[in-house]
Amino acid sequence: MSDNTPDSLIPYDEIVQEALRDVVGRVLGEVQHSGGTLPGNHHFYITFKTHAPGVSIPSHLTERFPDEMTIVLQNKFWDLTVDQDGFSVGLSFNQIPSILQVPFSAITAFVDPAVDFGLQFQPAESDLDARADGDIAPDEAEQAEAPSVEKEDGSNVVTVDFGRKK
Repeated sequence: MSDNTPDSLIPYDEIVQEALRDVVGRVLGEVQHSGGTLPGNHHFYITFKTHAPGVSIPSHLTERFPDEMTIVLQNKFWDLTVDQDGFSVGLSFNQIPSILQVPFSAITAFVDPAVDFGLQFQPAESDLDARADGDIAPDEAEQAEAPSVEKEDGSNVVTVDFGRKK
């Protein structure tokens, strides 16, 4: 493509991101249908925007993670429920059981380190605008506590960015 490529009137980047979020839904749906157990060594790191529309998490978690939060689905989770718009799951934080509801549109990353697979999603334009205005500050404590996922050459990580002109 040349530098003179016109802006597309078809929102390809949004369509592709929605399709990739459907991959997350399908994977979580298969776990739900298998009785909530993950096969083999599979486990998931799911990162999502805590203030995105439709996210419902306890207030103590919103205070601790004011922008973005990463959860791990591995051994100790319960009541995984998946529908076409998102999922809910029970997890414990500091031995306090909690139910989280997360729409797929709030997810910014999905990683299964057991097979070196990952998907990264661009934040919604409203998230970018809020960060540019200084309304949302990154949480340093969250960054320190986020699980470390080694990515070798990135061959199994799909990042979608069509270089949208601003």
